Amino acid sequence: MGPQDGKARVRHVQATIRSAAAFTGVGLHSGRPVRMTIRPAAAHFGIWFRRVDIAGFGRDALVPARYDAVPDARLCTRLRNADGVEVSTVEHVMAALAGTGIHNALIEIDAPEVPILDGSAAPFVRAILARGVMQQDAAIHAIEVLKPVRVEDGEAWAELRPGDGLTMRFSIEFDDAAIGRQTREANLANGRFVRELCDSRTFCRASDIDAMRANGLALGGTYENAVVVDGSAVLSPGGLRHADEAVRHKMLDALGDLALAGAPLIAHYEGNRAGHALTNRLLRALFATPGAVRFVECSEAQAARLPGAGLCARDLADVA
Repeated sequence: MGPQDGKARVRHVQATIRSAAAFTGVGLHSGRPVRMTIRPAAAHFGIWFRRVDIAGFGRDALVPARYDAVPDARLCTRLRNADGVEVSTVEHVMAALAGTGIHNALIEIDAPEVPILDGSAAPFVRAILARGVMQQDAAIHAIEVLKPVRVEDGEAWAELRPGDGLTMRFSIEFDDAAIGRQTREANLANGRFVRELCDSRTFCRASDIDAMRANGLALGGTYENAVVVDGSAVLSPGGLRHADEAVRHKMLDALGDLALAGAPLIAHYEGNRAGHALTNRLLRALFATPGAVRFVECSEAQAARLPGAGLCARDLADVA
């Protein structure tokens, strides 16, 4: 069963991609060529990466898409298993899976970094929905947040508190007038991620590019796969896809990082100037706080309010 036309009743159960979707490109930070394939997986499998370039060489090639497998989140989210095998820049594909309601998938990859493609999650979303979302005979289990948990780093902070489904509010502020201060909020059910967030691209300031490259970062970045701003100017061809594309992308990143909780969250997330590292710290604090969460088997009403629920074929019309 693929995206619905809005008329058919959908059971709220676990789901996987109906058939494999392949992608080729380069890593944003490594600049290395990469081929990646999202494959169907059985119910209760979760999301795992498999490094096919090292499979069979005596190291565990499977890397869990889980918050406690994140050793570092500087400018991107990186995963590492017990054998030191890594996959980085996972946030966009994780957001695409969460935003389309995919609970189970095996992601095969032949390099240490997910391809950046156009800098957003839209290519992943389009491919997933083109292949179809297949429902599975298993109930959705979710993580319900029962009390507020907050982490801070200077002026930046992130918080999870009890909510209805998954809702989000995010604020950013940059000196560059092309970004400035932006705030946006959204209830991520009913195709909202696909319609409003998934096509928003990663961004950076022109003044930061040389420093990033001197530190071995952004080696695969171009004006085509990132929005580059310089003061009030947008240097990337075609300009912005949305006037507030920057904060939309930060929400996209946050959804991808929150998907590393291991199950959908029933919560309200709020971030102020937060990045990958702070969101990962927030998940660690959440699970370390006694009485902050409980694991639930979703009722139909709860499942209907999760990201991916209510997604319709017409939601694709607004995707770049």
